[in-house]
Amino acid sequence: MDQPTLYADVLLPLSLPVLYTYRIPDAFRKSIKPGMRVSVQFGPKRIYSALVKEVHTRKPGSHITKDILSILDESPVVLEIQYRFWEWIASYYLCAEGEVMKAALPSGLRLESESKVYPDPDFQCIESLSDDALGLLRIIDKDGVSINEIPRGKSKKSGVALINELILKRAIFTEEQLMERYQPKRVAYIKLDPDMTEDKLNDILDNLTRAPRQQEMILKFVDKTNVFSDSGVRELERATFLRESNGSAAALNALVKKGIMVQYQKEIGRLTHAVGTGSANLKKLTSVQDSVLREIEASHEVNDVALLYGVTSSGKTEIYMHLIDEQLKSGRQVLYLLPEIALTTQIIQRLQRVFGSAVGVYHSRLNDAERVEIWLNVLQKEEKDSFRIILGARSALFLPFSNLGLIIVDEEHENTYKQQDPAPRYHARDAAIMLAQMHSARVLLGTATPSLESYYNAKTGKFGFIELKERFEKLDLPEIIIANLHEAYRKRVIRSHFTPQLMYAIEGALEKNEQVLLFQNRRGFSPFIECEECGFIPRCKHCAVSMTYHREMNRLVCHYCGYSYDNPGTCNNCGSPMIKTKGFGTEKIEQEIAHFFPEARIGRMDLDTTRKKRSYERIIHDFEQRKIQILVGTQMISKGLDFKNVYVVGILNADNMLNFPDFRAYERSYQLMSQVSGRAGRTKKQGKVIVQTSKPDHPIIRDVVRHDYDHMFREQLKERKSFSYPPYSRLIRISLKHYDSAKLDRASLELARRLRELLGKKMLGPEAPIVNRIQRKYIKVILIKIEKSKKNTQFKGMVMDCIREFEQLVSYRSVQVIVDVDPM
Repeated sequence: MDQPTLYADVLLPLSLPVLYTYRIPDAFRKSIKPGMRVSVQFGPKRIYSALVKEVHTRKPGSHITKDILSILDESPVVLEIQYRFWEWIASYYLCAEGEVMKAALPSGLRLESESKVYPDPDFQCIESLSDDALGLLRIIDKDGVSINEIPRGKSKKSGVALINELILKRAIFTEEQLMERYQPKRVAYIKLDPDMTEDKLNDILDNLTRAPRQQEMILKFVDKTNVFSDSGVRELERATFLRESNGSAAALNALVKKGIMVQYQKEIGRLTHAVGTGSANLKKLTSVQDSVLREIEASHEVNDVALLYGVTSSGKTEIYMHLIDEQLKSGRQVLYLLPEIALTTQIIQRLQRVFGSAVGVYHSRLNDAERVEIWLNVLQKEEKDSFRIILGARSALFLPFSNLGLIIVDEEHENTYKQQDPAPRYHARDAAIMLAQMHSARVLLGTATPSLESYYNAKTGKFGFIELKERFEKLDLPEIIIANLHEAYRKRVIRSHFTPQLMYAIEGALEKNEQVLLFQNRRGFSPFIECEECGFIPRCKHCAVSMTYHREMNRLVCHYCGYSYDNPGTCNNCGSPMIKTKGFGTEKIEQEIAHFFPEARIGRMDLDTTRKKRSYERIIHDFEQRKIQILVGTQMISKGLDFKNVYVVGILNADNMLNFPDFRAYERSYQLMSQVSGRAGRTKKQGKVIVQTSKPDHPIIRDVVRHDYDHMFREQLKERKSFSYPPYSRLIRISLKHYDSAKLDRASLELARRLRELLGKKMLGPEAPIVNRIQRKYIKVILIKIEKSKKNTQFKGMVMDCIREFEQLVSYRSVQVIVDVDPM
């Protein structure tokens, strides 16, 4: 009896709303399983690696079903529970599962076809080719050349143009090949011939009297390995052996050629993050910390999610470590989420000192191969070899956990937990709660300044709630001093951008060999430059923003699209040399503080100084080792870093945060100022924070001075309720983008009309945002407010159906529509 034909529904890493079905060839029947990667042809030419989601016998419709080309894995690389999590992400955040797959899988596991060109052996008409095309044909060998590797011609003609010429003349042909991005790391090792005995080796040494370098090489190898003893080792890494023995590569190669030594390639891991042995013991908790730990455990008996509201420097991390230890003892995995890569530097050291190689790190600064190796490590079942604690940024949520017991979301209030572009635009905190629910795990949200939504959920009983009100060793919270910028300018006592109160505090700290943090939430030297003659301000030609001046590069840079050019030194409008910088960023603060304190060692931590892979670690290490006395930074320096010798913090311009036109501006201002203040006085004595502002009587400033989060929460809650903003509603922001502003206006009005028929007064807009043009595209925004209810999924489905119908209109197919659920 013939076996029924098998089919596979596969997921492609594309923005497509459906799965695609392929026929499974008989050769693959026994080996194919859900969660494996397979290569499939999609469209006339492209080849992708797809994920098998379901194997079945249901014959598709009338269309021709293509065969799966190959199976790429020996076992599944994605688990069934991950598929369920991806489905929830796609459903909640209104995107395609393929987009979630693209975000979730390390790029080394996402394969796409690459075009290669091959010479046609029958081609004879060489005289018909241009010189550049002939030169290119000569470098294309029979094994083919990737189009991406094609060089430019001498006449500046692009490689693609030359390829087209050769194809038209039928001198070459193209094929698609699936390119495997991930390759295991292999290193050369050496060892003695496996049949070598000590007596045999002595005879060889006697015969090498005319080759003293080879003799020396053998003796050094035996000395380093003690190879003939029971406790000896059999192999050494070639490069390490040559370096440490100061040996000759030529002598070693000669020994390999003679068969005395054997050289071979060995696959090794790239994961070298472990800095601790795991030999340190957990610190004993204080009575207050121990009490909080018991409260968390009791809360998790009732609520899956608990909010730990602990003031800065209260020892939350130590409590986390005790909770992690309990999970490991019960055989469960732990995910520890952080909002910034910078934080991993300090916390990974603390975790690895106690838990050793059980701790792995996962974030976007790792290269593709490292991310693949961590993925495969978490996937394996052998507990002794796998990472049981993953410390990472938001993308760590997508790792293939099989036995997750606890998710810690540290600094849960941070907006960097929200993915902005591209889709899926998920919030890691909210997604973590759903992931934990699928694993029957617990979630602990920790922060000194909770988000209004989380605090509201805790106060209304949806989350468990635990408070930790005192600092470790009962130190006082920092003293916060208000420095009135308006008065300082009026009395002419301000020095550059520094009030007398701040200057005096910095001088005092340096005299006592203490360290200082200066916070300015704007990078670059100056937000813009202005001509004093005509008032001209250079603006980005692609975006509706002014260009930021970076003095180190002497360039004007757009922080939205990256467009930049050299500072001309004269006005582009009138030619006047009277160009002045306006405002200040971290680069200017660094330069000017160096002018006032020339003997001080000054560093800067912002996006510009942390672009390289290990730059975070270097800056933090230098500051911890007191190689830097004054650290200037953006909000990077506010996020949970623990510096023992910082007693003065300066917030240089609080007004910038307060004046931002967003309903969350006051909440974020309070959080940022409180968090950066919390870096001061974490050991020995009370710290001091100087807040420079022109609005000393502003309600948020007063709340920061009094450390009164509850007052800020109550006042903001009243306002949110009046205007039906979160936590009293959920938001969906729909952004439309196009190069033609008139076409965008028509399109946004048409979509708004359709949505208004569906939603009525729940929809606002379309309106142009503050920055209404980015990367040459104009922007219009529609905002939808929906009540919290179990019908949200149905409601969102209606919105998405309306958008998809709009996208099918021929007139507006070129208009980009971006849907952002729960925008930040």
